[in-house]
Order: sequence, then structure tokens, then C-alpha cells
Amino acid sequence: MAIKYWEFEDAPLKEKLKNPNVKELAKIYFENETKAYRFAKALSEVKKKGVLRLRDCSTDLPIATWKRYLDFGVNVGILKHESNEYSFTDRYSKPLKNISVYIKSWIETKDNDDIDVLFATAKTKKQQKRGGKKRSVLEVEREYKIEPSRNEEGENTDNVLAA
Repeated sequence: MAIKYWEFEDAPLKEKLKNPNVKELAKIYFENETKAYRFAKALSEVKKKGVLRLRDCSTDLPIATWKRYLDFGVNVGILKHESNEYSFTDRYSKPLKNISVYIKSWIETKDNDDIDVLFATAKTKKQQKRGGKKRSVLEVEREYKIEPSRNEEGENTDNVLAA
């Protein structure tokens, strides 16, 4: 976590409370731009809907990513998870009192932050599948509607390995 307590002492906090945004909130917990973007996306979805279920999450991110960042919000005390729904909590630990004031003021603002603009350098595309079950050439051709591979004699060469 990248919590810099001096940024949330009384004087700097008063300046930040004038215009709270989700980027400041996400940057408290993540220095990495992409992780901060995903966490901010999760928090702003909860803010928009009030109560968020995993099945209601958008397809911008995979469900596992949504779950990971929503659960992180639960672990740090911003969100609560009850009966398969995520919502904001109103209980904060004592060391994070000023940060909780900032979070509460952000929740209460009517502005919807444009996450894509705030995190312009974050990787926003879905990550390609790594590993997992190998697919045959035939399955790939069916998926992409490609004509099956054939040699000069017209024989199907899908499952033939080159020597």
C-alpha cells in the first residue's frame, strides 16, 4: 500500500476535500496505474449502483478481476460484502480516519468520474488467456469460421504433425 499519511493531514486534506475523485482514492492503495484503474472502476461501479452483484458487473473486466478488486475493497474496509452484494461501509479503522473522511466526501459527490481519462496510461484491455487447455486446430478453425486445412490431394491435414 502506498498510503502517505502526510497527504491526509488536516491542511492538505482540506484542499483535497474541495474536489474529491476516485483516482486519489485508488492511488492510496496502488502505485501501479493499471491496478489503481481496476480498483477505481470497481469502486465507481458500486457508487453508481449503490449495491453491486458480480453478475451485474460490466464485461470491461473479467469476473475474476471484478471479484479480486471488490474483495480487496472489503479487506481494506471501504466495502462490505453481505448476501452476495457489495456496498460501501461506514465503519473505518482509527488510523484511516482522515482517509475515511475523503472517501465519504467522494461517495457523497454527485459527479461521476471518467475512469478512462483519470487513468490514461493504464492497460484497459482484457488480458489474453495464459495457459489452460490446449485447443486443436479444428476447434480454432470452427471458432473463427476458417476453411479446414487441406493438402494437394484434398486430404484433411488438421491433426497431422509435420515431421
